[in-house]
Amino acid sequence: MQTTRIDALIFDVDGTLADTEEAHRTAFNLAFERCGLDWKWSRTDYRALLATTGGKERMARHIATLDTDDAERARLRALIPQIHAAKTRFYSAVVRDGAVPLRAGVARLLDEARHAGCRLAIASTTTAVNVDALLHATLGPRALEPFGVIACGDQVAHKKPAPDIYLLALQHLGVRADHAIAFEDSANGLAAARAAGLWTVVTPTFWSEDGDFADAGLLLPHLGDAAHPLAQEPGRRLRDQPWLGFGELCRLAARSGEGALS
Repeated sequence: MQTTRIDALIFDVDGTLADTEEAHRTAFNLAFERCGLDWKWSRTDYRALLATTGGKERMARHIATLDTDDAERARLRALIPQIHAAKTRFYSAVVRDGAVPLRAGVARLLDEARHAGCRLAIASTTTAVNVDALLHATLGPRALEPFGVIACGDQVAHKKPAPDIYLLALQHLGVRADHAIAFEDSANGLAAARAAGLWTVVTPTFWSEDGDFADAGLLLPHLGDAAHPLAQEPGRRLRDQPWLGFGELCRLAARSGEGALS
């Protein structure tokens, strides 16, 4: 088999780098209260709303379901930027307090990829403020330095499952899609990455585990590390160790026939 050349790993943020959704849900509810609204999203509510990508878009979807008149819906839609700004402040405060750690294996794989000379990037539909808060809280004051590109939020016209955010990340990296690998946790994210031509590793959470991941290059419960080994590995999907290493990641991409070949 020809040697695989992977030039970049591109990571989604919410659910992929860290299981952030409970913190987001809590921040939304606090923002609703701060803005004088009687909305309260339960875990069940929020899990369903996650089918819509983007916090502002989720609020618009919620407003569309309310039993009210058109004038009230218009008033509520006009409040979305104010509510979302309050939500972002609450979320950032929770993350800065260290309440949202990275998922198992993320820091390890980031280090392995960097030491192998592989570039790192972010492709997320969350805001730059949220990305900054999470990375600094989990990776320290120089957290942004390893990431050559951070594509997020309102930089593109169409959010996931559209491929726009991944295409933007690839453009700024100057890397071909077949020389990069995406990491996602949701069906919308997988659809976006695949539409951009990327072989994709998916690690679902409670919030996304019911999605259709048939197009994933590799589906794992998490990336794993020595403290959190993957059950039934090596031997089921992996051959080297009970976590996904950078070398094995490259081999798996090559074996699929969709990874980058030098």
